[in-house]
Amino acid sequence: MTVALHVPRTASNEGVIEAARKALGAALIDAREHVGEIMLIVKRDEIVSVLKALRDTPGLEYQQLMEIAGVDYPDRAERFDVNYCLLSLTKNRRIKVKVMTDEQTPVPSVTGLWPVAGWLEREVFDMYGVPFSGNPDLRRILTDYGFEGFPQRKDFPLTGHVELRYSEAEKRVVYEPVQLPQDFRTFDFLMPWEGPEYRLPGDEKATAEAAGAPSPAPAPNAPSALNPKTAAKTPKTTDAPSDTGGGKPADGQATKEARKPRAAKAESEVSKPGRTPAKASVQSKAKTGAKAPPGPRHSPGNRKGKA
Repeated sequence: MTVALHVPRTASNEGVIEAARKALGAALIDAREHVGEIMLIVKRDEIVSVLKALRDTPGLEYQQLMEIAGVDYPDRAERFDVNYCLLSLTKNRRIKVKVMTDEQTPVPSVTGLWPVAGWLEREVFDMYGVPFSGNPDLRRILTDYGFEGFPQRKDFPLTGHVELRYSEAEKRVVYEPVQLPQDFRTFDFLMPWEGPEYRLPGDEKATAEAAGAPSPAPAPNAPSALNPKTAAKTPKTTDAPSDTGGGKPADGQATKEARKPRAAKAESEVSKPGRTPAKASVQSKAKTGAKAPPGPRHSPGNRKGKA
């Protein structure tokens, strides 16, 4: 019985390193195989000829450039790795080619071999600041036009250097220094893997006790006296009602609302849609418990006289 497998066959990597050594010659620095994928470390200035040989040499035939990725090692003199990931469409196998560079030395562009390399090189330039000589359109592609720095470098701060917002007053996007709208606050919580050091009401039901045995003594740290290691010394609250944690605009609005006189607040309540002044006065009197003044009483004689 023959079972048809719908999985594409992958050619073996056997003999690839030897064929690469023969095709690349002195441009090859090192070659190794790791987790089923071959990696070639080559000279930076020879990257164009190396990739061309890997694409066009019979037996290798890595026709497609899949990705260009950067890696940052700040402690090295040449801190950046530029990795080219190639795919062989005819043999269904992959290979990775690596070059090293620093912040100033450019890497030759391979846009002449694969036009898609233009966008991939722009990504590495945008994230790491690696320059590529020969790229016809080397500019940022992922970050904003006014972005400062390179986000994927290990020494780049997580909050960035500047933040942007749309200014309604200036009718444009403005850049400002990074300001966190709320202070970092520390709270003393129990660690989930340590568990509480006190007994809650009902915990005794979880333990199997012999009939007639005395109830277990309460733990030294009862709910009324929490563990001093985990209990907060002073509850953290805001200093004033206007401290909303949303920044100066929100605090200013909260301050204005707090300073409004009561009459203005009552007028604002009356001005709400669907509420008339009479209804509002009745509702306010109902809330305060005041009774409505008695109206004029008509006796039977008065009604006859009017009739």
